[in-house]
Amino acid sequence: MQNLPHFQHSRVSSFVSFVDQTATLTTRTIALAGLLLSTLSTYAQIAPSSGGAPASGGTTIQVPQGVQIPKGVTLPPGVQINQGPANGRNTPTGRTNQQGANTTPGRNNAATPTNGQATQGNGTGRQQVGANGQATQNGQNGQANQNGQRGQNGQAVPGTVNADGTVNPDVPLNASEEGTDDGLKDNGQDEAEATKARERAAIRRKLFGFELFNNPALATTFQPNINIATPVNYVLGTNDQLNMSMYGVTDETLTQTVTPEGNIYLPRGIGPVHVAGLTVEAAKTRITERLSKIYVGLKNSSYGPKNTYLEITLGNIRTIRVSVLGEAIKPGTYSISSLSSAMNVIYASGGPSELGSFRNIQVIRNSRVIATIDLYDLLLTGVLRNNIRLQDNDNIRIPGYISHVELTGTTRRNNIFELMPSETLERLLFYGGGFSANAYKNRIKVTRLTNREIKVIDVLADQYRTFTLQDGDVVGVEQVLNRYENQVTINGAVYRPGVFSLDQNKTLKELVASAEGPKGDALMGRVNISRTREDLTMENITIDLAKVLAGVEPDVTLQREDVVTVNSKFDLAEYGDISIQGEVNKPGPVQYISNLTLEDAFVRVGGLKESAATGMIEIVRRKKDVDPNSLNAQTAEVFRFSVDRNLDLSNESKFFLQPFDQVIVRRSPNYQVQTFAEVEGEVIIPGQYPIKSKDMKVSDLVAGSGGLTPQAYVDGATLVRRVRLSPEELEQRNRSVTELSDDARKSAVDIDAVVPDKQEAIGISLRRILARPGSSEDILLQEGDVLRIPKRLETVRIQGEVLLPTTVKYRGGQTFQDYISQAGGFTDKSQRHRSFVVYANGSVDRTRKFMFFNLYPRIEPGAEVIVPQSRRVPLTPQQILGQAAGTVGSLISLITTVLLLSRIN
Repeated sequence: MQNLPHFQHSRVSSFVSFVDQTATLTTRTIALAGLLLSTLSTYAQIAPSSGGAPASGGTTIQVPQGVQIPKGVTLPPGVQINQGPANGRNTPTGRTNQQGANTTPGRNNAATPTNGQATQGNGTGRQQVGANGQATQNGQNGQANQNGQRGQNGQAVPGTVNADGTVNPDVPLNASEEGTDDGLKDNGQDEAEATKARERAAIRRKLFGFELFNNPALATTFQPNINIATPVNYVLGTNDQLNMSMYGVTDETLTQTVTPEGNIYLPRGIGPVHVAGLTVEAAKTRITERLSKIYVGLKNSSYGPKNTYLEITLGNIRTIRVSVLGEAIKPGTYSISSLSSAMNVIYASGGPSELGSFRNIQVIRNSRVIATIDLYDLLLTGVLRNNIRLQDNDNIRIPGYISHVELTGTTRRNNIFELMPSETLERLLFYGGGFSANAYKNRIKVTRLTNREIKVIDVLADQYRTFTLQDGDVVGVEQVLNRYENQVTINGAVYRPGVFSLDQNKTLKELVASAEGPKGDALMGRVNISRTREDLTMENITIDLAKVLAGVEPDVTLQREDVVTVNSKFDLAEYGDISIQGEVNKPGPVQYISNLTLEDAFVRVGGLKESAATGMIEIVRRKKDVDPNSLNAQTAEVFRFSVDRNLDLSNESKFFLQPFDQVIVRRSPNYQVQTFAEVEGEVIIPGQYPIKSKDMKVSDLVAGSGGLTPQAYVDGATLVRRVRLSPEELEQRNRSVTELSDDARKSAVDIDAVVPDKQEAIGISLRRILARPGSSEDILLQEGDVLRIPKRLETVRIQGEVLLPTTVKYRGGQTFQDYISQAGGFTDKSQRHRSFVVYANGSVDRTRKFMFFNLYPRIEPGAEVIVPQSRRVPLTPQQILGQAAGTVGSLISLITTVLLLSRIN
């Protein structure tokens, strides 16, 4: 810039200053944009939800669900945290300001939700009613409202029960187990607390009776029947509706509702009648007494006998409030029908928890226990005693269990049972449904916790009635041993083998008789008894069964798990099958039987084939007694026979076969299946022709087809022959191709896959064959040969490593290089000295080399020129220089030799 003119230098400086200012402004703009986006994101997270109302006139901040507010965070006055959806959902455990801006001590919250949303209170435990009539419960941090939803801490509060006794369908009464576990996860409790919750749920599932309160199929059961007749012992209370009907001389109907003061008001100046606390029967008597002053026919009097009658029934039934206390799944206060019993409320509360008692549930009225309920009565007998009808302000208390004992093993029910102090092991077995069919009943193992360790107690069968169990005992019932106490087995050559009872077959003779005796092939002298000793080792005992059955030898006393084996003579014999090979319809082995003749054996293999040489049947029989010291000892005998087509022997009447004989039926030497050869192309009559003699040649085939047509190209004739390779030949060919491919490092060779059966073209010279029929050029025909004689060909095909592989017209007099030029010439990768030509008749001619010159093959019509590709590695400059130096040295030597020879001459 120092060499620039002044005006140019000032322009450049101004431009550099402008660039610096622009960069600074851009950086600041990006920073402001990032700050703005961060502010908008923060505002979007704390913006109040449109679905909820603030709790005390303050601000409610909607926090996305899953975001945890750190402990110790203090919010400004009037600001309340609301997490998750606000429409119809509970607010999570919120964090309020220290001044208590959103609550009023001792009173309900100032704000009333309009959508049934639960509000957070001040710990007073009072209730307020939202705009939709649902009650919310204050003072419960994160608890669900009374529509049964779960709070963030997983504690589910009991839902409302309608006045007719039915439970609000929104209350998941049977989801106590899920509520405990899910709540821990929702509130982000640590894994230890979640593990404890799962353990409590697992214990709860094992408790006997737990399925009664957690079976979805029972979701509509245990509700009071409000369509029954009015119970005479029903105690009236506030809001009960009385339907009073008079019939007879006076016909009138009155309907009155019991007031909060306990009165009903009768017409015609009778005034109030106090009925609260009275049964329906007592109330009827009192109302009749008061109405009889107006309706004198209700009673016998001086005016005459009774002629009017009064009936009182209940109309609308009042709602009472009952509290469930203690170890319940969902303790709390329930609004239920006045017809409800204690079991209705116990079921609505989810039943006892894992710490609650199923045996000692107390109904408390006026600070006094009036009934004790044992749920095992209902579970085991279907009859629930003391299931009394509840009254307003009754309390149901579920105390903790006294003793839990787990029953495992082969019983019909494996559960944790609650036992009362006086109950024994026999009672526990009754609760478990008794023993299973495979249970070991003589002894039961009890695992007990002591003050220091664990001990095992064996309880015998006579102690079941008196043995007392303790809390934490685990009672295990084992199963019977997997063995038979009186089983004996007999196998082998008897008519009815199998398993028998030792009680009815104490001896060997009795067991054989039960098996209906030995078969005819039984080896009577070698009957084996396999016996298991006390130390579980096996012992073999050999018995002569014939002598035992005859009474010559004493009978053998059997023991448990003895296995008697009666061997068969055939089990000890070698099967000597007869082998038939050669020209038979079904060659293979034939089972030997006594007196089997050669003709019978031929019948069993389906007879002889048409190609069989019937006069050359051979039977090879092994020699058994061969002198081992003889050098020329005969090891086999060969018998020759001649048979006719009726399988009759011509030189023998009968020949009986012996085991291991081998019958060989050879092929007739004069039998030949008719074969054909085919001629295609330019002959007078193309088609298939039979090979009439073994020495039929190509010239005979051409003559038989009528000769060549004028358009036949004799030099392009090809003989196609089907080549079949054996597995050994195929393996050898594959090995040779692999070795050739491995060695071909300088050339690219494409070799067809070797297959066991294919057609190959054989290069023949049909011109020479027709000129000298029967000469060495004339090839013998084989089955399936195809002679192809094309029309006159006028093209030449150039393929391989040329610039443009193509097909050109054949022109006489043109050389190999002329045709290469028509294909664009060689490429850099062409191997010229390996080029070759495939002629129309299938023969091949290659390029030869003389000194430094390539001698290329001739070109004929229909030929195909192929130029291979070189795989040589490019030479380095050092190698090029070395080869050039060698070539120059050779030329100098050659020139020197020529000059010396010229001087000599």
